[in-house]
Amino acid sequence: MSYYRERKLWNEAIETMPQEQMRLLQLDRLKRQVAYNYNNSSYYKQKFEEIGARPEDIKTFEDFALIPVMTKDEHRRAQEESIERYGNPYALMACAPREKIVRINSTSGTTGTPTLYTLTQHDVDVVNEMHARKYWRAGVRPGDVMLQALSLSMFTGGLPLSQGIMHMGACVVPVGIEGGTQRVLDFIRLTSPSAMIATPSFGQHLIEKCLELVGKPAKDLGLKWFFCAGEPGGGNPEVRKMLANGFGAKVFDHTGGGHAFHGISCDEPPDQFSGMHFVSEDHCLLELVDPNTKQRIEMTDGAVGEMVFTFLDWEGGPFMRYALGDMLRLYTKPCSCGMPGIRFKIVGRADDMLIVKGVNVYPGAIQSALLKFAPQVTGIFRILLDRPGPLVKPPLRIKLEFGQEVEEGDLPALERRMLAHFKEHVRVAPRFEWVPQGTIPREMKKTKFIEIVS
Repeated sequence: MSYYRERKLWNEAIETMPQEQMRLLQLDRLKRQVAYNYNNSSYYKQKFEEIGARPEDIKTFEDFALIPVMTKDEHRRAQEESIERYGNPYALMACAPREKIVRINSTSGTTGTPTLYTLTQHDVDVVNEMHARKYWRAGVRPGDVMLQALSLSMFTGGLPLSQGIMHMGACVVPVGIEGGTQRVLDFIRLTSPSAMIATPSFGQHLIEKCLELVGKPAKDLGLKWFFCAGEPGGGNPEVRKMLANGFGAKVFDHTGGGHAFHGISCDEPPDQFSGMHFVSEDHCLLELVDPNTKQRIEMTDGAVGEMVFTFLDWEGGPFMRYALGDMLRLYTKPCSCGMPGIRFKIVGRADDMLIVKGVNVYPGAIQSALLKFAPQVTGIFRILLDRPGPLVKPPLRIKLEFGQEVEEGDLPALERRMLAHFKEHVRVAPRFEWVPQGTIPREMKKTKFIEIVS
């Protein structure tokens, strides 16, 4: 039992596999996967026909990179065509027979029509395994109670997450964010969780409201871990410090819902962030591409590109060279934490990138710069655009809240210091539009940092 609890990795054989051996395993599974996709999906068969290839032509990773990249828009069009032709949204892409499909998950749909994931029981088992690997690395063990304060419903952070927690023997409290802040706090009181899973913005909201709603600060709730999910922030040192100090807990960023791409950050001080360890290499082939041309980028240390993934050893709806829209920075050198595997940072979303006088700006960079000035600013903000990006006519407008202890007469001096910081670190000179604390709505689900206004 002592070894069981002290073991650092859930699946030591796979998670400590040397990179050369892992690449051989990936290539073997890739060859079998592309043959499976070709033989069981008219959609994927057409992908091969577009380049005049058959599965047996895929002998190397370079051969596989000739297959066209799939985008979310293309996925949605395939869903719509499938509905028109077959009466359901997944017939074109699902490779398993209908009687083997046991679960359908979806994205949150915050950027458009939700995209669907179809899973067999085998696929569900894979997802459960990946969630177990992540939480085990963070230190969660059987007996720990984890409160799930994300949207439940069909979202990939709902049921798949609950089942993954149960798979590793921990106890899940699937409150869901739909019931509101008070309900989440009520269930913290009733179940005494040691961990919470929520968006960083909801975590910040809880810290702000806890004293008012339950009569004590958030650091007295008894949380040991706060797991960020669903939106940027968990990799931002300023956000991490705010959450760690507010809850008195260790803060982890992690990603991966009801699909095969999963990662989790290190156990490190909140003012540091070394990226997320990629824990699902045996079931997911990761590539980087140029977000505009979709041409492959070499996977070297420090490389930045749009993430493209391919599910390996997957039955239901195995995504193949799928561009999710996230921009990653890759790290291939060993991590100082001692945990194995390559790492990545989510730089931002390709569709959230703004270009201001030739400078690429992501909402995460703005959030990081603003939080340097907390508590004089709350860190709650919106980017105001008169038309969709990426091109923005200067100045970049940012609506933000000043803190409770700040008087309006203090704002000019504060703004001068902030502008100097933005010019040096973000390389833009925004126009700030100040509002009192509490003016900007707190989002309990995924926060949209960009607003189109007239």
